[in-house]
Amino acid sequence: ACGCEQISTTGCSGRAREQREGAMASEQDVRAELEELEKRVAELRLQLSDEGKTEKKRTEHARMTTSAGKEIGEDEGHLGGDFEFKENPEFIAKRLEIYERIKAKRDEELRQQPREKISITLPDGAVVEGTSFETSPLDVASGISAGLANTVVVAKVFYSRRVGQAQQISDSSGFEVENEGAEEINKGELWDLVRPLEGDCKLELLKFEDREAKMVFWHSSAHILGECIECKLGSHLTVGPPVDPGFYYDTYVGSEGISDDLTKKLETDAKRVIKEKQNFERIVLTKDEALELFQDNPFKLSIVRNKIADGSLTTAYRCGPLIDLCMGPHIPHTGKVKCFEVTKASTAYWLGNVENDPLQRIYGISFPDKKMLKEHKEFLRQAAENDHRKKGEQQKLFFFHPYSPGSAFFLPHGARIYTTLLKFIRNQYFKRGYTEVVTPNIYNAKLWMQSGHWEHYRDDMFTFSDADKNIFGLKPMNCPGHCLMFAHARKSYRELPVRMADFGVLHRNEASGALSGLTRVRRFQQDDAHIFCTMEDLENELLGALDFMRYVYTTLGMTYRLERSTRPAKACGIKKDDGSPDVEGIALWDKAESALASVLDQFAGPGNWRDNPGDGAFYGPKIDIKVFDSMRRVHQCATVQLDFQNPIRFNLQFENKNGERERPVMIHRAMLGSVERMIAVLTEHYSGKWPFWLSPRQATVICVHPDHQEFAQSVRDKIHDAGFFCDIDLSTRTMKKQIAVAQEEQFNFMLIVGPKEREHGGADVRTRFGSRVGLQTVDEIIALFTKLRDEHTSDADLANLMPSPDAAAAPKAPLADA
Repeated sequence: ACGCEQISTTGCSGRAREQREGAMASEQDVRAELEELEKRVAELRLQLSDEGKTEKKRTEHARMTTSAGKEIGEDEGHLGGDFEFKENPEFIAKRLEIYERIKAKRDEELRQQPREKISITLPDGAVVEGTSFETSPLDVASGISAGLANTVVVAKVFYSRRVGQAQQISDSSGFEVENEGAEEINKGELWDLVRPLEGDCKLELLKFEDREAKMVFWHSSAHILGECIECKLGSHLTVGPPVDPGFYYDTYVGSEGISDDLTKKLETDAKRVIKEKQNFERIVLTKDEALELFQDNPFKLSIVRNKIADGSLTTAYRCGPLIDLCMGPHIPHTGKVKCFEVTKASTAYWLGNVENDPLQRIYGISFPDKKMLKEHKEFLRQAAENDHRKKGEQQKLFFFHPYSPGSAFFLPHGARIYTTLLKFIRNQYFKRGYTEVVTPNIYNAKLWMQSGHWEHYRDDMFTFSDADKNIFGLKPMNCPGHCLMFAHARKSYRELPVRMADFGVLHRNEASGALSGLTRVRRFQQDDAHIFCTMEDLENELLGALDFMRYVYTTLGMTYRLERSTRPAKACGIKKDDGSPDVEGIALWDKAESALASVLDQFAGPGNWRDNPGDGAFYGPKIDIKVFDSMRRVHQCATVQLDFQNPIRFNLQFENKNGERERPVMIHRAMLGSVERMIAVLTEHYSGKWPFWLSPRQATVICVHPDHQEFAQSVRDKIHDAGFFCDIDLSTRTMKKQIAVAQEEQFNFMLIVGPKEREHGGADVRTRFGSRVGLQTVDEIIALFTKLRDEHTSDADLANLMPSPDAAAAPKAPLADA
């Protein structure tokens, strides 16, 4: 309390008494205003929750709480009851008996399916003839080669015609999915290798190297783990998905935990399951059949009751004695797994709610080749050693504080990297005809409603109301503001293209549990730019953006893969207000996607890019650039996106050659993407060994003897004045120790100063790799540093610039194979 309450009313001025009496007299008005404010708050809450609908879940691997049927209610949070460990519990044999009875019915139904000739088109255009409900992808693979049949993991099928009526299957995976409208997009179906094909189709055979195949392989491995859990622990399973890398299964063991001895027991039993080469069998179930099959598992019953609508179908898979609700697909048999480890166990909760039954989450990893496990462990070791959070602390680059979660504090060394990256991009902006602008951080929600972001993105925005009850938001992106800028003044075709760049601060309301170092933050900057051009200039501008991207990632020593992401289910402009198709809007999307395909063919060559169906932005298709670091990990950083929607929404126009008003095309593009995320990627890509031009510690001067400190200081000052970061070690440590410290701190160069160097007016130059450049004057050192900086020289190319053959010892940074 500030003490105001202790002031006597007799000491108040007459004006204060009048104000207080006036306030008391208007008490009813205050109450009315409060009621109105409460109504307004309720309206805002309704808006922010999408008119009362369930808010978007932003936690990865969130539990399924909504379904085709009713939601899983709070009264189903405690289902487990008493528990004790027991091998081979009775419910396994009982469930198998029910399964065999249902399976006999399904087998008979399969025999009744029509057999017709079907055409199966392979990726190279070859067509294989087959028979519906008989020919399987594995048959096709075997017809090509035995080696292919042995290495393929799963098939991907794109049907053009199906024989008979396709079954509609309700998802029973136990996880939340946001697939509304996804059926409108033909992304293909992942298909069991042994499952007969059902019509004319395009067929892809995926190996373990394909990400989708990896996830199928690890999903099947989760079922192996699930079988061991049921048979050895006697516990009820909940869900068991793949993760990247590996898999886990959640199980209910009451108040018990999973000890190291139990994990070893599970791992040993998994080897038995693998050795038996148990087949994976898919079975289609009615809801009643699923309820009967899983009658002894209360968690599965809850999923079936709530996720599977009455009268609909779902699927389950069997391997050995395990039968589990699952959408599949799976590998042909357990023998495809050649190495399997149970890695750890941790606590989880049913439906992801800490108020519900506690579960044990048991993790594992597996591979189709034993040497892959060895490589994986080495990868994990290197990843832990090079983790940007660890390196950031060691090199004093940045830190985080709970007072501003998800917002990095960049220390001087980290800030040098940050500003150097911005300068690197700014220099290219100047050469490539971009103009930099500065835009506001806060906008009225009306702007986001006009741009369409409010509908699609408001859960990820920081919003608030001002004194006049207007809703505002911190900008999560720059594009709507740039549309306002373009519309601010009349434009002629002579002024186009307009390339508008902006390093403005952005904020996104990431879930606290999703925040992770610099890779997932709430406050960040992007090398964001938007190009407004004519349709005639579109392909040239797209090619220019891709050339910019190539220059950036070649300079950074990284390789990339190009993907075209096409129209998503919830795309803007494809439906009218009454829900009917918007023919003109769909035509615009088709035109945009065709333009991207043409540009990608010109830039990379036909066949050297991939399609990613349905993954475009809501306002237009895009080119995603998947970047590979030195550890062959893939990162999504750069992007080039087409947008025909915002120019319509903001009524953007320019005057064409005929004096007529015409609408420009808008290109969203970023090369680095988030600067914060890029620093995280580069920290790990370089293993903390920054190339000279980007290094926060470029050189340090080391004295042979204290008598030479004055000269050493002059060397440091001249190099600093030339625009380089140069430190000096004036400690009493031995020269050998000073060099060791400088190497540990990753200084690119050590400049040794003694009597000979003083006489020569320079320093003995050494690299952090231990190679020796030799005696150089200060001017020669500055000339060398200038060349390394201006040419963005990598460590791999450093040896070619060294005047001494010793420099060949500099290691070459590994580059990933795209």
